[in-house]
Amino acid sequence: MSYYFAIIGTQDNPLFEHEFGTSKQGGDGQARFGDQARHLNQFVLHSSLDIVEEVQWTTGQLYLKVIDKFFTSYISCFMTGGNVKFLLLHQPNATASAPAAGTPGAASTSSASRSSTAVGANPTSPQTEEAIKNFFYEVYDNYVKAIMNPFYKANMEIKSPVFRQRVAAAGRKYL
Repeated sequence: MSYYFAIIGTQDNPLFEHEFGTSKQGGDGQARFGDQARHLNQFVLHSSLDIVEEVQWTTGQLYLKVIDKFFTSYISCFMTGGNVKFLLLHQPNATASAPAAGTPGAASTSSASRSSTAVGANPTSPQTEEAIKNFFYEVYDNYVKAIMNPFYKANMEIKSPVFRQRVAAAGRKYL
């Protein structure tokens, strides 16, 4: 599964972007987005901001779960108290939902049962939602620590390599 994470400021400007792959179930942690998909990911996340603004007033929760779907990509959202949005685009692998063609029957059933227990096998399952929620809460904790820096101004891009490492570590830990 590939992930694209972005923090969007109060003026709908990107404050932070990071893409990574799954580290669970033998993943190497590398995103598997194509060159065109890298630019499309930014567009898809920013187009989902309208849906975020509609959903944020219907619920009192910070974690809004899956708010949008674009083909095989799902967008999850977490809102902060200061109206900063954490958006995560997650794209399940094609092999996670269906076994590869040409594999023997016994091997395909074992790989299908193994992939069905993976976090990314079903993007709307309770296990996946819980993993994404935990990821968001850990990133939120690190975000609060980053913006407490006296040199940080509101809606300023986060360029800290330590923050980037902590986001990557949270991705490895939960996703």
